[in-house]
Amino acid sequence: MKRFPKGMPAAERAILQEQLIDIILVVLKCNPQLHYYQGYHDVAVTLLLVVGERMAIAMLHTLSKYHLRDFMDPTMDSTKHILNYLMPILEQVDTELHDFMIRSEVGTIFALSWLITWYGHVLPEFKHTLRLYDFFLASHPLMPIYLAAAIVLHREKEVKQTECDMAMVHHLLSRIPQDLPYELLIGQSQELFDQYPPSLLAKRAALQSRKSQSISTFKAFQLSTLHQRPDSVLQRLTKAQDSTTSRHASRHSGLEAALPRDRGQLWGKGNRMVKMAVWGLSATLGAAVFAVAQTAMDWGPEVLLQLF
Repeated sequence: MKRFPKGMPAAERAILQEQLIDIILVVLKCNPQLHYYQGYHDVAVTLLLVVGERMAIAMLHTLSKYHLRDFMDPTMDSTKHILNYLMPILEQVDTELHDFMIRSEVGTIFALSWLITWYGHVLPEFKHTLRLYDFFLASHPLMPIYLAAAIVLHREKEVKQTECDMAMVHHLLSRIPQDLPYELLIGQSQELFDQYPPSLLAKRAALQSRKSQSISTFKAFQLSTLHQRPDSVLQRLTKAQDSTTSRHASRHSGLEAALPRDRGQLWGKGNRMVKMAVWGLSATLGAAVFAVAQTAMDWGPEVLLQLF
């Protein structure tokens, strides 16, 4: 897996791959209403590499119910609606750039992988991925779209100098430059959000806030975490190791009950084949969807709109 650091020993890589699959399966088992999507593992592996398996499960569990919730529907309708916020932001800031992109019929599919992986799939430098994750974790669920707008605006001259053709503009925008000024873009993203909040853009994006579960539950998420100390998750996980009292067992009957205490419990030879089969099936379905989308782009924007 390319997201693992270069030069990592094969044995260590194998352990991390096992832990990555465990993290995803535990979260999905505890939340049967959620569906795996191609790119979910990019978020999971970032958390795993930074905070370890147990903390990554807790963080991914919360993110999946809030910030990533719209991406985990059975269809891509909610994801498509979130992408629809991109053009209204550009229209507010640079009408000429917005009109150019409309004429090119490029749409917003170039930003899909940015959004659903929090840019983890497209950035070559892991340090930049971590910086963006810090920013997104502390921000509104739509902040990745505001960052996408900031990136497009930053490349405004490049875009306008490109031939006004869907394939040409898509080719340019889908490849993020390696020398982007991330701190500047983060500041600009926050300014765009403050000046043009989602509530102002919802009508133009053809999306009422109530239709997005990520947006509609964000205030509840903020309230529920208002009085929590920053290390509260760590404290809960530490307490979880003490299973001698019935009170503690009841408080952690969800994630803690599903968490593998013994590696052999979830990673026996038989279960390993089952897990790899589930993983392979998910990846195959995701690849099939991506192939259909790419084919539709070759056919024309009308077909793409019908698909998404």
